[in-house]
Amino acid sequence: MLNINNIEVVFDDFFLILKGISLDVPDGAIIAFLGSNGAGKTVTLKAIMNLLQLENGAITDGIITFDGQSLLSKSPADIVRSGITMVPEGRGIFDKLTTEDNLRLGAYQKRDAAESKKSYEMALEYFPALKPLLKTLAGFLSGGEQQMVAVGRALMGEPGLMLLDEPSLGLAPLLIEEIFGIIGKINQERNTAILLVEQNANIALKTAQYGYIMENGKIVMDNTCDKLMKNEDVREFYMGIRTGETRINYRDVKHYKRRKRWLS
Repeated sequence: MLNINNIEVVFDDFFLILKGISLDVPDGAIIAFLGSNGAGKTVTLKAIMNLLQLENGAITDGIITFDGQSLLSKSPADIVRSGITMVPEGRGIFDKLTTEDNLRLGAYQKRDAAESKKSYEMALEYFPALKPLLKTLAGFLSGGEQQMVAVGRALMGEPGLMLLDEPSLGLAPLLIEEIFGIIGKINQERNTAILLVEQNANIALKTAQYGYIMENGKIVMDNTCDKLMKNEDVREFYMGIRTGETRINYRDVKHYKRRKRWLS
């Protein structure tokens, strides 16, 4: 479905941010994309959606294809039409519009009213908690409710692939479990592929089937999620667990550096 092959991204004609990364999202799969802040995960999503030019960035090498078609020359609108939607970090909802209006914006490219209505009803089936909030301004919703609106809006386009950027950000543990449960349900019932950018490695690896780990603009490790969860480095650096299940207390560590091989 989605193939990223050896892409490089430069900002301001000078700063090399992505350094030849490659990854695949197969049809109907959930792929975890992990890494620390500033590793380049969000830049990768923006490269897929062709949004880099808004920040004076550009893909200078490599190729991105979706269902065998190159995305490099397509506009963001055309990429959405091809079947990819994105939920940005911070949710990106319109505070001064109602919950209902935010959801309906996800189907703006559908000209058939019956199809739009069907998609709207489908989104509410996955997020029934939004039904009593449809006339509420989105800016007054809780963080979890706003995340439901953001994912529901992306779902309105009935995409083949959803890009989710930090869906757990700022949410309480119970809400995280609820939203990830719905994400898994969408994947299973609709065969929607998902590229999941997350810093909560534990829940991301439990939800996905395969994972990639990025550091300093490069993919440093990839494997099935079962194997990544058993990897000593992943457990220590991303799950905060050392051998013997003893959790690390980083508050007492003045300087913390990853092993050199992670940065090589």
